[in-house]
Amino acid sequence: MYKIGNFLQNDDVNILVQKGAFSVIEWKRDLSVDQFTAQSAWFASEMNVRRRQVMCSLDTAPVTIQAGAMQWSVGNVQATTGVKSVGDFLGKAVRGAVTKESAIKPEYTGSGMLVLEPTYKYILLVDVAEWGGGIILDDGLFLACHSSLKHQAVARSNFSSAIAGGEGLFNLSLSGSGVVALESPCPQEELIEVTLDNDVMKIDGNMALAWSPSLQFTVERSSKSLIGSAASGEGLVNVYRGSGKVLMAPTIYGTKVPAVASGAGSGGLGSLADFL
Repeated sequence: MYKIGNFLQNDDVNILVQKGAFSVIEWKRDLSVDQFTAQSAWFASEMNVRRRQVMCSLDTAPVTIQAGAMQWSVGNVQATTGVKSVGDFLGKAVRGAVTKESAIKPEYTGSGMLVLEPTYKYILLVDVAEWGGGIILDDGLFLACHSSLKHQAVARSNFSSAIAGGEGLFNLSLSGSGVVALESPCPQEELIEVTLDNDVMKIDGNMALAWSPSLQFTVERSSKSLIGSAASGEGLVNVYRGSGKVLMAPTIYGTKVPAVASGAGSGGLGSLADFL
């Protein structure tokens, strides 16, 4: 038996959402600051830049996590590599290489609680069943999932266009029944969900976080001709065809808001921009 004090009972901790074996907690303020970092920490908290963590209840279901994501655990918790054979190891190594995810994702079983490393990104809990039993993720979003979900690397339809567009050739696909935790660059409140019914969606830039396996994903010229693409100023776009869903950020993620020039003298805005 175990008892944890000053964790969930801490008045600085909020439980944001719970789904399946996962709970997402948020630290409202960063109190581990000094006189040099207090201002940046205060502005960060006011702008919703806060530490978030995933708690995994192994009594609910075994979980698989990104390598290196575990911070601490308590209870009868066992960790395995999830590798069943030499062939399974080689398959996972290849999948990890092409999807830019860790080759071996540890699996945790038993009873007790597992807490993952804190992150300043936004954490989404997605029930794969709500996506028709399958979901494809953009690179680098996977954090953890129920171990019941099957992992696969899926290839894009046109390799040459993907390379030209600066996109990877493969993406991680999850299928089955269970919940997946994603590290998102945007909060849930800002994400756009588009449902296609035998239609086409074109996105100029890296904005799609996830999409249905039923959709055909290609990278194409925005116009049928090279001259038309050049004239439109768009070039290559990501194209999703068929029936299914696309989860999209409102802007190309990975970009930063430029620092305000006048903030350099005041220290306030300049410090916040440096922090972000």
